[in-house]
Amino acid sequence: MFPIRLDNVRFAPNGRPVLAGVDLTLGGDGISVLLGPNGSGKTVLMRLVAGLQVPDSGSIDWGGAAAPGDAVAMLFQAPMLIRASVAANVALGLRMLGLSRAERDRRVAAVLGRVGLADRSADSARLLSGGEIQRLALARAWAMRPRLLLLDEPTASLDPTATEAVERIVREIRTEGTKIFLSTHNLAQAMRIADDIVFIAAGRIGEQAPAARFFARPQSSEARLFIQGELPWRISFPT
Repeated sequence: MFPIRLDNVRFAPNGRPVLAGVDLTLGGDGISVLLGPNGSGKTVLMRLVAGLQVPDSGSIDWGGAAAPGDAVAMLFQAPMLIRASVAANVALGLRMLGLSRAERDRRVAAVLGRVGLADRSADSARLLSGGEIQRLALARAWAMRPRLLLLDEPTASLDPTATEAVERIVREIRTEGTKIFLSTHNLAQAMRIADDIVFIAAGRIGEQAPAARFFARPQSSEARLFIQGELPWRISFPT
């Protein structure tokens, strides 16, 4: 499915421009962080990359295919869970893969151990904390072994301890060959986990660069203003 290419993608529901001509290429390795202010079009862009929405104009190509296929998982800020046990929530997605019961049980046990929820497997998912819910949602996606995992601000409502746990899991998923595309407006998080940055503002990609270069020498004025406005310390860039 890689590289994923977006060419002049536009999306304007009810005539209101959300994406105004996006050009973007995503490779199949590492963690790409989609960074930008609230309302910049991050969620819509991610849904388009996941194949959950269709652009009004422009084109999206998934490695030469017109659709991303089944090897894609996307997590939203508020994951949808079924009223069942923690283990049953993980197993739900595996049923679509045609796996044997023994293989499903093996994968469920493995990923729950990896995300620190093995001791909660028989508990109702409704009893979990916010951080545990996000870890469960990650476990459910991880068990399906997606080639591409999209995460829409997965730690937006979490405290620092829960955020650290989610970031650790995301890094582990990446090491097993899954491409991560994660959106956030949290610069500190982007600095911690990003291999490269895709910066979006006002529905357009303003910049795409390796993370270290982006934070040291942002090329667009929008990116500079965003970094200077969001970081809790003063920062200047070379002229």
